[in-house]
Amino acid sequence: MFTFLVFGFYTLCTICSFKGSIFIYCVVLQGTIFEKKVTELCLAEFLCYGPQKEAGKEGKCLYRKTKDGKFVKWNVETDDSLCTLQDAFQNVEPSLGFNIELKFDDFAVYQQDHLLHILQVILQVVFEFARDRPIIFSTFQPDAAQLVRKLQNNYPVYFLTEGGASIYYDVRRNSLGEAMKVCLEGGLQGIVSEIKGVFKDPGAVPKIKDSNLSLLTYGKLNNVPEAVHMQYLMGIDGVIVDFVEEISQTVDDMIKPAKEMTTEGKGESEANSKLQFSQKELSFLLKLIPELIQF
Repeated sequence: MFTFLVFGFYTLCTICSFKGSIFIYCVVLQGTIFEKKVTELCLAEFLCYGPQKEAGKEGKCLYRKTKDGKFVKWNVETDDSLCTLQDAFQNVEPSLGFNIELKFDDFAVYQQDHLLHILQVILQVVFEFARDRPIIFSTFQPDAAQLVRKLQNNYPVYFLTEGGASIYYDVRRNSLGEAMKVCLEGGLQGIVSEIKGVFKDPGAVPKIKDSNLSLLTYGKLNNVPEAVHMQYLMGIDGVIVDFVEEISQTVDDMIKPAKEMTTEGKGESEANSKLQFSQKELSFLLKLIPELIQF
C-alpha cells in the first residue's frame, strides 16, 4: 500500500546560509561587521554568540544579512543558545527523528581526505549519542553523500538537488537525471529535490521510482495543497513543508476515496468536488506544468 508522507524539520540552530556556506556576522571593531564562516570558528568562539545558557551572561550580538546586502540585528520572537549535535541528541525528545544535513561550500573543491575527516567526526557523535533515534543524512555535496554511505550503513542517505534551478560547475548537481546517477553509483536511498525541478521534468519521476529510489521534495510550492496533491498522484514518496498539520489535513481530505467520503455523510457533491483526475487528465497536466513553472 502506498504511503505518502508530509513532514517538516525543526531547525536546531542556523546562523545564515548563503549559497551553501554558513556564515556568522558580528561586530568586531569600531562598528565594522565582519563575515566569518562557522567552520573558521573554534567551538568556544561559536558558542559565545547569541543567548547564553548561563543566567545573566550576555553573548556577542548576532546580525542578519538581508537579500539586498544590508545588515540588521538578529531579532526573533523565540531564541535559544546555540548548540552542538551532541546537545541536540541529549536534549531533544528521542522519538523525534533527525535529518542531518551535511552542509558544504558550493564553490569549494574538497579533497577526499578533508571530507573523510569531517564525516568521521560527525559519525562519531552519531554513533555515540543517537541510540534508537530515527536519522537520515542528506547533502547537496555528491562526494560527501557517497562517502557517508560508504562509512556507515545504519542510516539512509539522500542526495539533495535543486533539479536545475541553479547551474553549478559540478554537473552532478544540475538535474534529476544526474542526481539519480549519484544515488545509483553510491548506493544511496533516494533524492530530495526542489519541487520546481520535478515539475519541470516530470518524466524523471517514473525513472527514479523504477530504479528503486525514494523521491522526496522541498520548496515553497509544497505549502500549496494542490501542488502536494499533484505529487501524490505522480507517485512521489513525500514532501517537506512548513505547515505540517495544515497540509497533512488538507491533503488527507483530498486523497480520501469518494466512497469513503460518501459513507461518512459528506455527500456525493462534496466527494466529487475533491481533486480527482483521470489518467488522461493527469497526463495532460504533467505536460502542461513544465511550461508553467519558471525557475
